[in-house]
Amino acid sequence: MKRVVVTGIGALTAIGNSVPEYLAGLKAGQSGAGPITQFDAEKFKTQFACELKDWDPNTLLDRKVHRRLDRYCTMALYAAEEAMRMAGIHDAEGNKVFELDPDRAGTIWASGIGGLSTLEKEITDFVSGDGTPRYNPFMIPRMIANMGAGHISMHFNLRGPSYATVSACASGGHALAAAADDIRLGRADFMVTGGSEGVITQVAIGGFNNMKALSTRNDDPATASRPYDAEREGFVLGEGAGALVLESLEHAQARGATILCEIAGYAASSDAHHISAPHPEGAGAKMAMVNALKDAGLQPEDVDYINTHGTSTPLGDTAELKAIKLAFGDAVYDLNISSTKSMTGHLLGAAAAIESVACILAIQHNFVPPTINHFNDDPEIDPKLNLTFNKMQEREVNVALSNTFGFGGHNSATIFKAFKS
Repeated sequence: MKRVVVTGIGALTAIGNSVPEYLAGLKAGQSGAGPITQFDAEKFKTQFACELKDWDPNTLLDRKVHRRLDRYCTMALYAAEEAMRMAGIHDAEGNKVFELDPDRAGTIWASGIGGLSTLEKEITDFVSGDGTPRYNPFMIPRMIANMGAGHISMHFNLRGPSYATVSACASGGHALAAAADDIRLGRADFMVTGGSEGVITQVAIGGFNNMKALSTRNDDPATASRPYDAEREGFVLGEGAGALVLESLEHAQARGATILCEIAGYAASSDAHHISAPHPEGAGAKMAMVNALKDAGLQPEDVDYINTHGTSTPLGDTAELKAIKLAFGDAVYDLNISSTKSMTGHLLGAAAAIESVACILAIQHNFVPPTINHFNDDPEIDPKLNLTFNKMQEREVNVALSNTFGFGGHNSATIFKAFKS
């Protein structure tokens, strides 16, 4: 099978609207949480989220391109454009400088929910009107979850494999794995993959509130996401996008691309347990990690860093750490573990994408992003684990693993490693 490398990345998060800004935010241990500005949240139990800040899509995109798109699709194009510029397909002004074979290039893009903001607005407008069904003709194309992939393929003329993965919060991991497989198996030479989510809406906040999934720490939003802390009480909703340009090693080398890292292995599994709660012993998560290591031909002691799902929920955090200990054995005490959701919030279907970018940056810059907002040790969590609390740690990172798990019991694990020819 062909080797798969990463040649470009894009990032759009609450702690940075570009890869350099995201890197700076990760190193600084910056919190992206604050009061919701996209609607009046006064009547909701949760009144804060990790929103994008001072984001102007026109800095990378022509307004004519995105003016009729849902927020999540605009985010998708924005992050993909940054990744394509880093990969050397476009120049700094967005002009095409390398001609891809469009039939050998594709995109697999994730979104857990898709255009919820569009659907909410259209239904609200209908209910508040006179009852006449005057729906926008762009409503359906704006809201469906596959249109991130559709617009990326049209924007960059990628005529190879093109579709969406939807597996809740594991969506981005499954998109990345599917895109890498198309290259490994020779179906494509070049793939744009990742995920985007833009659902800081009344429907999402209200729905997650009634599931008791969100933090309600309205008095202190900046410290509300507290993975592994004894007083964690729910996740903080985030928005944004992460993009990765994948290529076969041969294709990247033939065009003289800069290689950021290699996709070493990946695996998926199912808890087959509950619609939203994790398996209490992390059985499915363990299987995903073990099989990802096997796919990569690596041993547990080869891994330097695990970017966890780590959502700051009471059950999820402890179950994942149990799974990590089962998968890694005694090697678990020699690696760093952290949850970058403590800074960015939980991006749902885009979580794996932006956290994969964090893993790649860790390999490139030899540091481990922190798990911020740790105040009190949880007696159920092994104190010997290095959860990289509150401050980044410098260390050589040659291999990093990204975990993401979704409602329905979906599990995804992806391993990145420093490129060696």
